[in-house]
Amino acid sequence: MEPVVLTDPNVQPTDELIFSIIGENSTYWEQLVDYLYDNHFNVTEEWRFYNDGKSWLYKAVRKKQTLYWIGVIKDTFRVSFWFGDKAEPIIEASTLPESIKEGFRNAKRYGQLRAISIEVRSDDDYANVIQLVELKAKMK
Repeated sequence: MEPVVLTDPNVQPTDELIFSIIGENSTYWEQLVDYLYDNHFNVTEEWRFYNDGKSWLYKAVRKKQTLYWIGVIKDTFRVSFWFGDKAEPIIEASTLPESIKEGFRNAKRYGQLRAISIEVRSDDDYANVIQLVELKAKMK
């Protein structure tokens, strides 16, 4: 996995900075944000510098549930979702690609949580992210 690039705690991310790093994949970023606000209510967004990872991450929250985190990497961005064990049958029954399902099955566990991370570089990647947003939004 590519390392995140927003590592200076003194430089607050802006759209201009992000788009200069992710280039043509800015379209996917804008589509994702638009999709979220068009399809889900009570969404808030937040940029925060995390000392443990020494980088800025973008977090989308609905009510008190974190939907996903985004890390900016060279030429694109990575969207990460955290799911508990009870999500496994839902993920397995989904139309997500087998590679994503297998990655979730084999992901390192943090308690009962495991992550699915997708670097968004294509229409298929974007479609998988949208499907994961919907799966996450349905979880309690």
